[in-house]
Amino acid sequence: MELDGVGGATPTTSKAAVVSASSQPGVDVDYLFAQVGIGTGSVEWTSNCGNCATGVALYAVSKGMVPVTGDRTRVVMRNTNTGAVLEGTVDTPGGVVHHFGRQTVPGTRAGGVAVGLTFRNPAGTTALLLPTGQAAQDLRVGAAEPVRVSMVTAGAPVVLVDAASAGRTGAESLERMSADVPWLRTVRHTAAPLMGLLQPGGEPGDAVPKVGLVGPPVPYTTTLGESIGAEDYDVSVRMLTMNAPHSAIGLTSAVAVAAAGLLQGSVVSRTTGGPTDEWLRLGTPAGVVAVRCTDVRDGLPHRVTVQRAARLLADARIYVPEAGSPQAA
Repeated sequence: MELDGVGGATPTTSKAAVVSASSQPGVDVDYLFAQVGIGTGSVEWTSNCGNCATGVALYAVSKGMVPVTGDRTRVVMRNTNTGAVLEGTVDTPGGVVHHFGRQTVPGTRAGGVAVGLTFRNPAGTTALLLPTGQAAQDLRVGAAEPVRVSMVTAGAPVVLVDAASAGRTGAESLERMSADVPWLRTVRHTAAPLMGLLQPGGEPGDAVPKVGLVGPPVPYTTTLGESIGAEDYDVSVRMLTMNAPHSAIGLTSAVAVAAAGLLQGSVVSRTTGGPTDEWLRLGTPAGVVAVRCTDVRDGLPHRVTVQRAARLLADARIYVPEAGSPQAA
């Protein structure tokens, strides 16, 4: 279990960020991201989290680490796990920091302070974006027939499976995704060595590569009971996080899907009927997430932005016993 119940025992709530002022020129704050394993007694330190970065941006402004600059305040952040640099543009109307707001995100009705989160140069170069050198390829998973996948590194290393090639739709329910966890784990274990993430025969960590299904848009009902039409979005996406179905989509995964959409022949662009434009709307279990790719050069997005929200929940102190320290009888 987690630390005395803090976190809620789900991958999306079992996260932490250690924030400090940055010594890097042009960067305001650094943050070290921790993904706590569920029931594993482990912590992953190898990845990044866009939702945590959203919270870090509001935290940095509310704690005075970054001065308010009018109605919107920009915070430049560096994820020290991966070296990724992000920008958070926090709403500060009237030059005032707010703890609450009306901006919502898919999967919750609770409002928060609007934060525009931008990933800078998330794909790097073409060689980094496509670690195998191919926009899509067949991947043999165990003894089954090969499935069509795109392996991309943008925001995070991600394996995107063409749902139709695997006899699926890409719009599966969370219950169906739970049943597919063992198979999807095998997909990511098979892909990881090809992406240069571990030596053949090794076991990848639970955080990366991320893995999920993509498929064409279909009508569906969100986890909050809202009806979504096929015309309301461009591609269905169902992702795993820490070996559990994601109730929406991690922002680093959303960046990878959007970057793949710009590539001719990827499983995303084949689903959408060709390389996508500036905006790509992702249909997730929680609702539609819109991702914007700008400053696109040679098929590589140098800025990828998602509109998010954050709010202050508590200022708290958690007491943790040190290993080997005396305990009460």
